[in-house]
Amino acid sequence: MFVARNVTKAARLAVRGKHTLPKLPYEYTALEPIICREIMELHHQKHHQTYVNNLNAAEEQLQDAKSKSDTTKIIQLGSALRFNGGGHINHTIFWQNLSPEKSTPSEDLKKAIESQWKSFDDFKKELTALTVGVQGSGWGWLGYNKKTGKLQLAALPNQDPLEASTGLIPLFGIDVWEHAYYLQYKNVRPSYVEAIWDIANWNDISCRYQEAKKLVA
Repeated sequence: MFVARNVTKAARLAVRGKHTLPKLPYEYTALEPIICREIMELHHQKHHQTYVNNLNAAEEQLQDAKSKSDTTKIIQLGSALRFNGGGHINHTIFWQNLSPEKSTPSEDLKKAIESQWKSFDDFKKELTALTVGVQGSGWGWLGYNKKTGKLQLAALPNQDPLEASTGLIPLFGIDVWEHAYYLQYKNVRPSYVEAIWDIANWNDISCRYQEAKKLVA
């Protein structure tokens, strides 16, 4: 929800609504056979919804703690806000990053990729290897460094949000938590990550790249 800049902080808090689970831009079956319906339903309705619920609860507790000047509680809530807030942010991007429709990077993004890697295939191999290599649960990312104006890859653990953790603007994220693939790919994470490229939404990724370029410092 956007509000006028001159509205007081108290007013902004009063009108701000709770976080909600975003609707998918496609049906639960749309990404088959790459991602089956059962995974999509569990991932979206259960896992993402849990991040949303827990984020709302943590924010409510934070406002209560602030009203009581309970510094200890405020500090304790930091990890819950980071984990659940990151989970909500990451998954909201993830759903948009995928599509049943075939697409290719924009010419601008393609040139940027090829200028930093020898080819798109080399870029794909590097991001795939980085993502598969995440220890435990986490994400592999293609991001945009607004300080250098260049693309950059990153791997992060758990639900750490890319921008808050590294300053990189998220363009394309690959979720390698087991709930994202285990029912279908079992423990063969490389097969899942390789398959994700077939449903990458390069229209969305390219748009994110164009928007990120406007933020160059």
